Amino acid sequence: MPRTEAVVFDLYGTLYDVHSVARECDACHPGRGMEFSMLWRQKQLEYTWLRSLMGQYIPFEQATRDALVYTCRALKVDPDPATLASLCDAYLKLAPYPDVPDVLRRLNALGLPLAILSNGSVFSIASVVDASGLRSHFSHLLSVEAVRVYKPDFRVYRLACEQLGVPADRILFVSSNAWDAAGAYHFGFDACWVNRDGRTFDELGAAPRVIGGLDELPVLSAKNKP
Repeated sequence: MPRTEAVVFDLYGTLYDVHSVARECDACHPGRGMEFSMLWRQKQLEYTWLRSLMGQYIPFEQATRDALVYTCRALKVDPDPATLASLCDAYLKLAPYPDVPDVLRRLNALGLPLAILSNGSVFSIASVVDASGLRSHFSHLLSVEAVRVYKPDFRVYRLACEQLGVPADRILFVSSNAWDAAGAYHFGFDACWVNRDGRTFDELGAAPRVIGGLDELPVLSAKNKP
C-alpha cells in the first residue's frame, strides 16, 4: 500500500457542518430551518455540477445565492434582500464539526502536510477557515477557481498533486460526500469516505476506505506515514 505523504480534505460537509446555518434559515422559514437548509445545499450542489457540464462556471458565492433564491421560491418564501445577504453571509461562518480541531492537531503532530481542496472560492474557503480559527493547521487552501470547474472534475483533484508536489496515490483524500469520494477514488487518490450517519454509498464504481468519523484518521495516517 502506498505511503501517505499528505492529507487533503474536502471542506463543506466534511470539516464544516453545512447545516449549521439551519438556525438562520429558521428565521426565514420558522419551524422548518433544517428542511430549508437541506434543500439549499441540494440545489447548491446541483448547480455546481450543472454549471460544470454546461461549461458555464460561476463563482461559488453566486451558485450559493442562486440555490438560496430557488429554495425560497420552492418553499413559498419571499425574503427581503437583507435576509438573503444575511443567509449567504452565514455560509461564510460555518461551524466545524466538534472533532475537527483535535483531529487536525493530531495529524499535524505526525508531520504530514494538510490541505483543503474545495468547490468554494478562495474568498469562501478563507472566510470559513479563518472564522473558525483553524487556518494554521493547513499548508494549502485550494480552490476550484484556479481551473474554473467544479468537483468531481479531475482538473480539480489534479490541483492537489501540483500544489503539494505529491503523487495522487500518496495523498489521502477525505470527504463525507460520496460523489466526491468516488471522484477522488477514480482520479487515483487514496480516497476515504467519512460516513457519519450510516448512509449507503452511491453506486459509482468506486470503493474508497470508509470511516465513521474523522477521529479515525490519525490511526490511518500513522500506519502509512513514511
